[in-house]
Amino acid sequence: MKPTVVIIGAGSVEFTRELLGDILSFPELESIRIVLHDIDSERLETAEAITHATARAAGASPEVNATTDRRRALDGADYVINVIQVGMHEATLRDFEIPARYGLNQTIGDTIGIGGIFRGLRTFPVLAGIARDMQQLCPEAWLLNYTNPMAMNVSFLHHVAPRLRVLGLCHSVYWTMVGLCELIDVPYDDVSYWSAGVNHQAWVLRWERGGQDLYPLLDERIRTDAELRRRVRVDMYRRLGYYPTETSEHSSEYVPWYLRRPDEIDRLRINVGEYVSISEANLAEYGRVRAQLADTETLPIDTGSTEYAPQVIHSLETGRRRVISANVVNQGLITNLPDGVAVEVPTVLDASGAHPMKVGDLPPQCAALNRNFLGPVDLAVRAAVNEDPRLVRAAAMVDPNTAATLTVDQIWDLCDELTAAHGDLLPEPLRARVAL
Repeated sequence: MKPTVVIIGAGSVEFTRELLGDILSFPELESIRIVLHDIDSERLETAEAITHATARAAGASPEVNATTDRRRALDGADYVINVIQVGMHEATLRDFEIPARYGLNQTIGDTIGIGGIFRGLRTFPVLAGIARDMQQLCPEAWLLNYTNPMAMNVSFLHHVAPRLRVLGLCHSVYWTMVGLCELIDVPYDDVSYWSAGVNHQAWVLRWERGGQDLYPLLDERIRTDAELRRRVRVDMYRRLGYYPTETSEHSSEYVPWYLRRPDEIDRLRINVGEYVSISEANLAEYGRVRAQLADTETLPIDTGSTEYAPQVIHSLETGRRRVISANVVNQGLITNLPDGVAVEVPTVLDASGAHPMKVGDLPPQCAALNRNFLGPVDLAVRAAVNEDPRLVRAAAMVDPNTAATLTVDQIWDLCDELTAAHGDLLPEPLRARVAL
């Protein structure tokens, strides 16, 4: 019986196209059942056209269904890929423009920070609905989550649906390793590595070729390149001894050191507000692809299969063993980070499922930063689960970048303003003002 793959938020057309290109490039998956869901009927129509065009380009013949009814989409699913963005571009603008008036700099705003907290709070109600529907309609299905804030979303799902099979998937570790290998001119396929931490702030703990540690080659490359030293994660690596697995723009938001100082922003060439332009580019790309579909029946595909969701599906269906980095709830996997919150660890895939690997202790300096990262993650999740708006403010108060920049009064005022601006995208109990 062919597996059913459901994409929730399929109107994120470029990502849907990339995922389907990878999935349908596997001969064993070329006739699967694909169900597309989105609440925007025009975007759903575009996603359906993309699916057919991608299938033709891949020479595949999947069964394709599209619906705005989420329960209908999930009925009988084997794999559910979540790529929703609640509030879309307009909510992203609010998450950047309002904090900027307080003097708070952000770059991406989707992980922790004030932007990540409010992105999580407006995503949680939809996640809870997806989890509830899956428990009723496809309780054995795998939920493969791409939606940010990853650590918050995976942690929240553990609270509201602890039996649901959830993997949080992000390509940051893969592309970090590809980039590192390019820096020292070593083929990626020749290396082995071991990475762990939290999503967007994991650490390259081991990086070798044929048993040779490759970090000394990176050290020499950095020593001879002054411009390379003007990047946040290179700066962090030089001070901490382990390379972080997300871009410099992302990494700058998770620590208190860089974004509050104009001279550091200049020194490290940090692109403040970067995600606003990325979001605008995504809108333009949607329009471009929609126009392209009016003139063609096929779309070119990249069959490199670098995204993790297609690899998860292929391994679980065929038994091919792979190791990926996945986000799962910590249950003794990283022993110097708290249990019950999401961590990112090497995970074995095979016919029997996904098996997170025990890492043990992280280096103490890495664990200390991860614990700071997990403070706003845990409090934002508890704010939603406990319906406690005071914990929203607490999450912002312990966030490294926010706390380094604003006073506590400013943080509370900012939370009040963002709460009012997002309105009914937030859970009703969290819209209440909190008196001091």
